[in-house]
Amino acid sequence: MSPESVMTIGQQALEITFMVSAPLLLAALATGLVVSIFQAATQINEMTLSFIPKLLAMFAVMILAGPWMLGVMLDYMQRLYAGIPWMAG
Repeated sequence: MSPESVMTIGQQALEITFMVSAPLLLAALATGLVVSIFQAATQINEMTLSFIPKLLAMFAVMILAGPWMLGVMLDYMQRLYAGIPWMAG
């Protein structure tokens, strides 16, 4: 196995990780921004107020984007396992 193939596998793993985590992180970011604006407008300074909306938003995104995330991860794993004979030979 050459160093180039190891780097390619690592690069693909990082790309898959970023692709799969991006919808969840963006949902948490957007929800946190909306809650922060609401807190600033109403002058409610409760740090734990944003936890439940973020949790619900991430749960909703997981339900909506979950099949896509699972498909991306399964496709990567199948390509990785299919390439084992090529890597070893």
